[in-house]
Amino acid sequence: MAAKIEDYALIGDCETAALVDKNGSIDWLCWPDFSSDACFAALLGSEEHGYWKISPAQGPWTTTRRYRPHTLILETTFEHPDGSFRLIDFMPLGQRNSHIVRIVEGLRGKIAVRMELALRFDYGRTVPWVTRIRGGVRAIAGPNLAVLRASIPVRGENLKTVADFTVSRGERVTFSLTYGVSYKPNAGKIDAAQALKDAEQFWRQWSKRLKYKGKYREVIERSLITLRALIFGPTGGIVAAVTTSLPEAIGGVRNWDYRYCWLRDTTFTLLALANGGYFDEAAAWQDWLLRALAGSPDQVQIMYGLKGERQLLEWEIPWLPGYENSRPVRVGNAAAGQVQLDIYGEMLDSFFHAQQSMGRHSEDDFRVLVLLLDHLETIWQQPDEGLWETRGKPQQFTHSKMMAWVAFDRGVLLAELLHCEAPVEKWKTIRDTIHNEICARAFNQKKNSFVRAYGSEQLDAALLLMPVVGFLPGSDPRVKGTVEAIERELMPAGLVMRYNTAKADDGLPPGEGEFLACSFWMVSSLKAIGRTDDARALFERLLTLRNDLGLLSEEYDIDRKRLVGNFPQAFSHIALVNAAFDLANEPHTRKRAHRGGHQERHGAPTP
Repeated sequence: MAAKIEDYALIGDCETAALVDKNGSIDWLCWPDFSSDACFAALLGSEEHGYWKISPAQGPWTTTRRYRPHTLILETTFEHPDGSFRLIDFMPLGQRNSHIVRIVEGLRGKIAVRMELALRFDYGRTVPWVTRIRGGVRAIAGPNLAVLRASIPVRGENLKTVADFTVSRGERVTFSLTYGVSYKPNAGKIDAAQALKDAEQFWRQWSKRLKYKGKYREVIERSLITLRALIFGPTGGIVAAVTTSLPEAIGGVRNWDYRYCWLRDTTFTLLALANGGYFDEAAAWQDWLLRALAGSPDQVQIMYGLKGERQLLEWEIPWLPGYENSRPVRVGNAAAGQVQLDIYGEMLDSFFHAQQSMGRHSEDDFRVLVLLLDHLETIWQQPDEGLWETRGKPQQFTHSKMMAWVAFDRGVLLAELLHCEAPVEKWKTIRDTIHNEICARAFNQKKNSFVRAYGSEQLDAALLLMPVVGFLPGSDPRVKGTVEAIERELMPAGLVMRYNTAKADDGLPPGEGEFLACSFWMVSSLKAIGRTDDARALFERLLTLRNDLGLLSEEYDIDRKRLVGNFPQAFSHIALVNAAFDLANEPHTRKRAHRGGHQERHGAPTP
């Protein structure tokens, strides 16, 4: 039986990642990059699909764990009647190959420990050919190679590699698992002690760059460290999560592959990084975006691979039972082929804030955006699948139209900032046309609220972003009415649902957890309409939903009191950081007025 999602910790080297449960078992590992075939897949099923566990040889035991302060180095302490030991898990950075290092450090008494490694490639299906080498074993499956090295003898047992040993106070036993390719020589041995020092130095130095010094510094730091771990270093792309198919409702079918980069995350990500002072990472994300956008504007996708790959064909894995029998398990994401109008607004908004905060874009970059707006001019009136990537019929989603408004609004502002020639007057006319249409067709007088789609009776949490993107200010009574309507209808248990899946025609069976990013959006919206105390109370409640290490998944199951959805979820942590900055009202969390000063948008800091 797989552990609860909140029982896992993230370790990574900014190119790969693994999840470690509370009992010292690594149950999910993606090599050689976040989106590749998994080496271990027990998080999605049973132990037969691969794992790497280090724990006391016999029970009972208890564990406590933490990240070393300001790092992504995990320490799990096992307490046993015979003694105790600390398990240190981390991934060295800046290496030619990816490694996982596990160090067993004796703390008290003398305790028997067991190590079990069940290597499985291709999402748990392929058992590799394992041979002994000096100091460990070598495992091959097609092009894949994994090399286990240990400071103690290991042996084969029932298609696993195992070791039984004892550790006393002050003793250390080390293991390292290295990925390579089978047609090249084995990767060199790593110095575990030096790698630990180097990893700690890297993360501590990175954390020191955080500008925020207020009440929520530790909370923001942990979320930004998590976000940094989700950045694929070679390209700057940010993976939405390191897992696939963790269900939005236990036992349900809303199980998606999130190991890709979504364009709609661009602005929120940029603001989270830039407000924190991480301009290098923000610039790398912008560079990734420019490369992804290269090509014909009518071929822009809503998501890409970490290197900018476009082919993300969705298929199902029949041999995996799914997390707690939540089927199907999917690889790839068919939403990559959907039309989602909101991404144009996200892209233009991202470039606008990058220019404001870093002044890094040129006229050549702006030409790309002009082409995007030329294309948007021809399609903005069409229905689309919306930001929630529904699998029903396209609709005239209000949020999609609002973000089309954002696209033309930011196009005007960028033309002014960059002093570039552009059809500004035409863009202003389209912008105002969209604004007027939304106000006329998407506002429901009976509900005193904007609604999910033109003519709909349903609400949508995405409408909370109206004051955030500057479409209307928080002081507008329609914004206040919308926030209050969402409180009434989409917050039955105090957290925000994306929309009512039981009433919406989204092409899927109803049922999912409350969406954590939307709940953080509510924090910012409450602040925008002047309810700061309520905003802070909600934020404090949301912080209690993080696991013991400060990590969040995509959603929260109120009834089961459990995290659900892919984990850890970049969108949730980005929304947390931005909500914290909204509440902090820090001097570097600036606001810029739009269209005569009656609309506002949070800006990013000047370096």
